[in-house]
This record gives sequence, structure tokens and C-alpha cells, in this order.
Amino acid sequence: MTPTLIISILVLYFGLLVAVSFFTSKAKGNDGFFVGERQSPWYLVAFGMIGASLSGVTFLSVPGWVGNESNQFSYMQAVLGYFIGYLIITYILMPIYYKMNVVSIYEYLKDRFGFFSHKTGAILFLLSRIIGASVRLMLVAQVLQSILFDDWGIRFEITVSICILLIWLYTNRGGIKTIVWTDTLQTGFMLLSVVLTVYFIANALPSVSNLGIVEQVANGPYGKIFFFDDIYGSNHFLKHFFGGIFIAIGMTGLDQDMMQKNLSCKSLKDAQKNMMSMASVLIIVNLIFLFLGALLYMYAATHSIPFEKADMLFSAIAMDSNTPIIVGILFLLGLIAAAYSSADSALTSLTTSIFVDLVPEKRKTEDNKVPLRKRIHVAVSILIILVVLMLHHYTDDSAIGLLMKFAGFTYGPLIGIFFFGILTKQIVSDKAIPLMSIISISITFVLWYYSKGAPGVEKGAPGILGEYSFGFEIIILNAFLTFTLLFIASKAHSSLKR
Repeated sequence: MTPTLIISILVLYFGLLVAVSFFTSKAKGNDGFFVGERQSPWYLVAFGMIGASLSGVTFLSVPGWVGNESNQFSYMQAVLGYFIGYLIITYILMPIYYKMNVVSIYEYLKDRFGFFSHKTGAILFLLSRIIGASVRLMLVAQVLQSILFDDWGIRFEITVSICILLIWLYTNRGGIKTIVWTDTLQTGFMLLSVVLTVYFIANALPSVSNLGIVEQVANGPYGKIFFFDDIYGSNHFLKHFFGGIFIAIGMTGLDQDMMQKNLSCKSLKDAQKNMMSMASVLIIVNLIFLFLGALLYMYAATHSIPFEKADMLFSAIAMDSNTPIIVGILFLLGLIAAAYSSADSALTSLTTSIFVDLVPEKRKTEDNKVPLRKRIHVAVSILIILVVLMLHHYTDDSAIGLLMKFAGFTYGPLIGIFFFGILTKQIVSDKAIPLMSIISISITFVLWYYSKGAPGVEKGAPGILGEYSFGFEIIILNAFLTFTLLFIASKAHSSLKR
């Protein structure tokens, strides 16, 4: 694609998003920004959340995941776990949020434990979402840099700043009320682009032994879904499946970004219909992305298309001169839609959590509330730019792997704290909760860092746990440690009281 065509697509796309923001941001107050005045139609929320759940990481990194012999379609093991996690969110967590009529879900922690627990939950979310949003945005900015801005001599720092500025332009006015509509639009673009790309790439591949394209993928080197042979390996079914359950609970059910959309629905029943609809569709959508990944690897091999790393496979094919131009257009539309449907809601939810959870009430005067929220919105935008630049210079991992790794360390304690509060009636010192969370994260980090295949161990050598290699289950370990430490602390608290 020519630079003129790329710029034209970007300008038209963001012009459409800004136009949507003008029509959906009639309410100027914080209630419209934070929870959409609780009037969002559940079906729009459900459809838009598909895009927010997937993001640019799914669009680029999940297809790239397929090419590793030890990965293939193994990500579907985690996706099946996600579905169980969504059931737990729908019927355990969401009734609590609606009963309490919260704006920020971390208000539950304040009610159950106290001030320090509330702040701990909010800070863990902020760390999780800032890093998660930055990883997603970094990946998209890298692609735009390679296909356009490098040729123009524009530095990566400018590319990232432009990406954030575009998000700020259409989220600043309406917040979640705008996001519900823009995410619906962007999810539609993303799903249409991936389905059409599958069609065009499949038609461009030569047939093999008269087999259909589905049979080619299933019988080829990329189509294995279930891995049961090596319990020590990071891709074993049990690690992915149960890790997927906990990841869904943490990254959706205990994430202000994802729950903020649900809280904008008119009722709990509508929010539950939204969640289960989204969960069902996500199984099919992730399978399509993995199928696309297999097709892309087959296409790259057939046409000898080079690419630097797995995350850049889709981009390399889309921009190759031998690839039909329609694939390049679909790729760019789908990438922007997937990336921004996640990044825009992250920016809004971070603003919400800081305003509701961290800013002292005495600073929220009637005259100051809206200007304060807008200042926070700008500050969060700048912070994400800085984190993206840091990750860009100091990490070289696959985006999906990087995202899941961070999720294990930050969402694990959130799961432990929330479910300790929900499943037990034990009383624990409010001040002990941040300490227990730090201890749990530290222990988990040491066990992971010195396990096989991790940075602290020489390649191929056994780690602190022998041949055991961590996969998605690292979040389970962290959650279990937090829960256990809180239980011990509650017993000590009870003994002191007596």
C-alpha cells in the first residue's frame, strides 16, 4: 500500500470516531463519562466488549503464536478456560457490583476490608491496565512505524504520541458513553476484516492433495489444540485451561476497564446477558484468529515472505507487494479497530479509577469535579506514552506472552483479595492486605524468574523447580499465595483480638 492510501484510511477512520463522539457526548457531567448514565443497551456493550477483549495483541500476536511448534492452536486451551471464568464473573462478581451500585469495582474492597485494601486494589489495577494498555499500543505503534513513519523519518516517540492524541480526542468528551458506541463500530470493522482476510488468503493458497483448507490446517504442522504429554511444559492443557479461568476472572471480572462497560447497562440481568453473549462469541473469534495464523504461515512459506518476529508476520504479508491490496487495507482497518477499541476504554477506565479510588474526597468539590477528571485524563495519556517508550526499548518478547506474564503478577493478588472477601467471613487487618500482596508477588516472581526457560536460568538448564516451566498458571500461584497469606493474617488478627 502507498503512504497516501495508509494516511487516507487513518484520517477517514479517526474522523468517523470523532464524529461519533460528538453525537454521543451530550451529557457533560462525570456520570456520563464514568458509567454512561447507566443507560447503555446490553447488546451494544456485549458486541463492543469483544473488540476490547481482543485488542491489537490478539490481532497480531495470536496469529503469530501459531508458528511455534510447541504452541500451534494451544491458545484455545486457555480460551476454553476463559469461558468458565466468565461464568464465575457473571453469577458471582457482577451481582455484588450491582447490589452495591458501585462506580469503581474496588469500592467493594473498601466496604469489606477498609481504606488500605481499597487503595491496594485500585493500585494493582492501575499497574495492570497501564502496562496492558501500553503493551497493546506499543505493538500497533511498531507496525505503523514500520509501514509508514520510518519512511518519513518520523521518530517512534512521535508515532506513539500521535496514537494517544487520537484516542484522547474522541474519549475526552463522552468517556464510557462514547466508548460503548465507538467500540461497537470498531469491533464490527475488526471482525469483518479478519473474516475477509481469511477468505482472501485461503483463496490465494495452492490446494494440497485436493484437501479443503480446513483439513490442510488441521493435518498440518500448526493445527494441534490439546497438549497432554508433558506436565512440566508451559503449554500443558491443565496449565492453560485453569490459567485461562483465573486470567478471565482477573483481566475481566476484576478489571475496572471491562467491568465499567457492564456497569453502564440498565440492570444486572442486561449485564449478565452481555457477558455470556460475549463469552460465547469470543470462543469462535479466537479460533478464527488462530486459523488465520496458520494460513498466514502457510502463505509466507509459499511466497517466501520474510518477517523479523512472529508478531510482525501479519504486517509483513499485508504490506508485501505480491499480496492483494485488499488484504493490506483490511489489515490496517482491523489493526486500528482492534487496538483502539482496547486502548480507548483503558484510558477511560484508568481516569475513572484514579478519580474515584485515589483522589481524596475533599478535593472533589462540585465546581472542580469535571476539570479534575479532565486533568487526570491528560496525565494518564502522558503516562501511557512514557510506559510504551520504556517497553519498546527494554523488551523483546511476544506481546501476548508479555501481557499474560504481567497479568500473572498484578491480577493474581486481586483475585486472592476479592475471593478471600467473598468466600470467607474472616476479619483481617486492613493494613496487612497491601503487605500480603507485596509478599505474594515477590515469592511468585522469584519462583518464576528462576524456573526453567525464565531469564534467571541458563537456556536449557533446569530451574529452581527442576524441569518445571511456568505457563499461564502463574496467576493461579499468585492468587493462591495471596489468599493463603490473608488467611494466616486473619488468624493472627483474631488471636491478637482475643
